[in-house]
Amino acid sequence: MITTGIRGLDRIITGLKAGDNVVWQIDDVKDYMDILKPFVEKALEDNKRVVYIRFASHQELVPESDKVKRYNLDAYAGFESFTAKINNIISKEGEGVYYVFDCLSELLSAWATDLMIGNFFMVTCPYLYELKTIAYFSILRNQHSFKSIAKIRETTQLLMDLYCESGCYIHPLKVWNRYSPTMFLPHLKEGDDCSPITDSVNAVKILSYIRDQGMDVAKRNLDYWDRLFFEAEELLNIDSDKNRLKDMFNKLCNIMITKNDKILALAKNNFSLSDLIEIKSKLIGSGFIGGKTVGMLLARKILSKDSSFNWELLSEPHDSFYIGSDIFYSYIVENNLWKLRMQQKTEDGYLRIAEILKEKMLYGVFPEEIKEHFQQIIEYFGSSPIIVRSSSLLEDGFGNAFAGKYESIFLANQGTPEQRYIQFAEAVKKVYASTMSEDALVYRKQRGLDKLDEQMALLVQRVSGSEHKNYFFPDLAGVGISYNTYVWNNEIDPEAGMLRLVFGLGTRAVNRVEGDYPRIVAIDDPLRKPYAEEDLKRFSQHKVDLIDIRNNNLETCDFNKLIKDSAYPHIKSIAIEDCLTIRNPSDGKSKKKNSWVLTFDRLLKEQDIIGSFKKILSSLQKFYNYPVEIEFTINLRDNNTFKINLLQCRPLQTKGLGSKVKMPSKVESNRLFFESNGYFLGGNISQRIDKIIYVDPEGYSKLALQEKYEVARIVGRLNKSIEDRYNTPTLLAGPGRWGTTTPSLGIPVSFAEINNVAVLAEIAFSAGNLMPELSFGTHFFQDLVETNIFYVALFPEKDGVYLNDNLLKDKNNMLLKYMPESVQYKDVVKFYDLKGSSLKIVSDVLTQKVICFVDSNKAKR
Repeated sequence: MITTGIRGLDRIITGLKAGDNVVWQIDDVKDYMDILKPFVEKALEDNKRVVYIRFASHQELVPESDKVKRYNLDAYAGFESFTAKINNIISKEGEGVYYVFDCLSELLSAWATDLMIGNFFMVTCPYLYELKTIAYFSILRNQHSFKSIAKIRETTQLLMDLYCESGCYIHPLKVWNRYSPTMFLPHLKEGDDCSPITDSVNAVKILSYIRDQGMDVAKRNLDYWDRLFFEAEELLNIDSDKNRLKDMFNKLCNIMITKNDKILALAKNNFSLSDLIEIKSKLIGSGFIGGKTVGMLLARKILSKDSSFNWELLSEPHDSFYIGSDIFYSYIVENNLWKLRMQQKTEDGYLRIAEILKEKMLYGVFPEEIKEHFQQIIEYFGSSPIIVRSSSLLEDGFGNAFAGKYESIFLANQGTPEQRYIQFAEAVKKVYASTMSEDALVYRKQRGLDKLDEQMALLVQRVSGSEHKNYFFPDLAGVGISYNTYVWNNEIDPEAGMLRLVFGLGTRAVNRVEGDYPRIVAIDDPLRKPYAEEDLKRFSQHKVDLIDIRNNNLETCDFNKLIKDSAYPHIKSIAIEDCLTIRNPSDGKSKKKNSWVLTFDRLLKEQDIIGSFKKILSSLQKFYNYPVEIEFTINLRDNNTFKINLLQCRPLQTKGLGSKVKMPSKVESNRLFFESNGYFLGGNISQRIDKIIYVDPEGYSKLALQEKYEVARIVGRLNKSIEDRYNTPTLLAGPGRWGTTTPSLGIPVSFAEINNVAVLAEIAFSAGNLMPELSFGTHFFQDLVETNIFYVALFPEKDGVYLNDNLLKDKNNMLLKYMPESVQYKDVVKFYDLKGSSLKIVSDVLTQKVICFVDSNKAKR
């Protein structure tokens, strides 16, 4: 028998057993010491290993001693970080250890919710049980919801009441897998002995005292989180003093808004306590609302306070819902996936286990309470299309945009309530599972974020737009940027900002889409285009993303067919007519056919859209004290007005001009790899190049489809071979668009397969219809900027552009040295080690010149 150190208690519960977790409900830590002290002393006397987990502010439960191993942990680091460290400690210490944990109730200060304390207990105690340990926990009586206590009762082996009022009483509430006749009666502890209270008079007296000390039953039905917000409402209603209101406001900001110090400061300067209570009214569950939600709400608040224009008149209101970040962890815990989650956090399992966990996350179930909340969202929106968007803790902060790393799911939201609920729940699971995607994990690893808590909150928004027969879409959507580093003409002012506009849903504005080009608008010169007028149709948008209500899905349609099918009323504001002459092959006769080309010129010229966005971007940049990026929709009205729906706002990860560089005055053609006027992103640079990965445009265009995919994988493996991207700067060049999903338009790599290069070049190859896409404002662009990758698009057929791949002809292709199995691709994929050759790339934003050449003066290394 394993002893508690108290002889009478051992008799009551027939002793402890290996694997027991013992939870004590107490009124005061001081009372608990009388129970804990003999347990620890007896364990040490018996030469047991004793481990003390210290994380609370209350008095120490176990004094410092050479005989006791102590771990000091920070619960404020977050649930996952704290729990992972506990998991690692348990693994490290092994079997048969005796554990003492600080009072779990103190975790409420750090996590502000009973839900997560219950989750912590559910994932920690089974592991302790597996390793045959003995663990002592305590919680403060009546401080936790019934639901939280139920989770603890269900998981623990022993649940004990301890109360000290005119005597010290122990009342076992649960003793798993053992029994004695008086086991579940209150017992009076006197020294080392415990006597059962068998007479009704004393039993009623003692138990009535406990019941009377309990808090309001109605409140015990609520999570601590909800009680906290009720208290905030009461403070507002009774007109409390400013200090109490400020303390509550700061507390709620710290547990619901963000951990990002800069964003938190902006929130505290713009939100009020009543704003936070309003946000809570639309929040499902508890925890943070996530970066994307904070950005959207904060931007709207900033603009509503700007007296220079009437934001309320200009803007479309929102009625979004938020799913708290704690629901994400609860989903993992409830579906018994936490052990996999901990394995995934290891170096060996980081990507390997992620694939398994991602698959399992798609097939979990939600508890009934969450299902009910989800159902209420579905009922509220009815059959209006909605979008379930990622809003993780680390998203959209200063320095980490996570652009396109996590899923956002459009739902047509048609059908019965039951069908719509199923679609909604599946969308939530897909967003949750996207946290385990390779792109997201590599991004976090590369930016040193892999050890931080990255909970997934969700933003559920009504899709902005209107019905056009069987289709639903906004008139325009796009991205706005307050600082435009893509200035394709030296007359454009970078500080004026730019827009990236599309017709229909905004997916084509944030992604590099095959065969399509959004309209790039310089705010200081909106009608100037980055291409010649004769290329207008070629570099325009041809397809439209929209919601097909009839077929209940997201659809892509040909623009001209859509205009015809939907009888779109504003066509002349957004497009110009293009008359085509078509010859009928059967009779040889010709006829004219009218089609439309999207330009947005008339709209940009006649309505004050440009003026509105100039004010919006300027106002947000001023308050952020930093360049910003927004996502928006525009809906046109019949009275020649429009409404803007601001969907997202985040600090823009961008590079300005950079240090002044000296451009070479004259470079002989035999020393020149390429040069171009404009079409580059990344500011002023002067960078040596040690390696080149070059995909031959002509050779690539001749490959079969599957072979083109294999080229992408080869590039990915070469990218991984670059161990230090800063000390071995590498240039990656190839035809068409890097990162496309269509191999006929470029090379279908994921960003994780090119993230170690220093310079990325896209080469136009007209014979194969492989054309670069100037992607400023897309998720792809954000990846380039955040990873500090310089980008250049080369159009060899244009004046002022030169590409000399003969410079590499006499160099040794190292592909087979690294990948001998790829011999059939040696004429398509070239890998050159140029260290010592003095190849360098230099760019100057002001003159819009970029040149890559062999420096005859031998650049300093």
